[in-house]
Amino acid sequence: MGYFRFRKTISILPGVRINLSKTGVSGSLGGHGATVNVGKNGEQVTLGIPGTGLSYRTPLSTTLFIGLILIAVLVGVAYLVSPTTVKALLHWWQPHWF
Repeated sequence: MGYFRFRKTISILPGVRINLSKTGVSGSLGGHGATVNVGKNGEQVTLGIPGTGLSYRTPLSTTLFIGLILIAVLVGVAYLVSPTTVKALLHWWQPHWF
């Protein structure tokens, strides 16, 4: 037998969300491709390929957290140097269905 699920997401800022469900409240930080979620199951990281439905979810470890911060800093510095190149590299692999 099945069951009903309930979820409501409230956007606070771009990339920052509060998630409400019948089992509790959680917070999410991130966007398409990488999200950190803090809820009753602890801190979780979801890495995915936008537009494909493929993703991988794992608990947030210190090593993974530091790695994500380093990648964000590198992309940010590259964006300051050449924004058009970074935009092109971040969007070339995204599937275009329509």
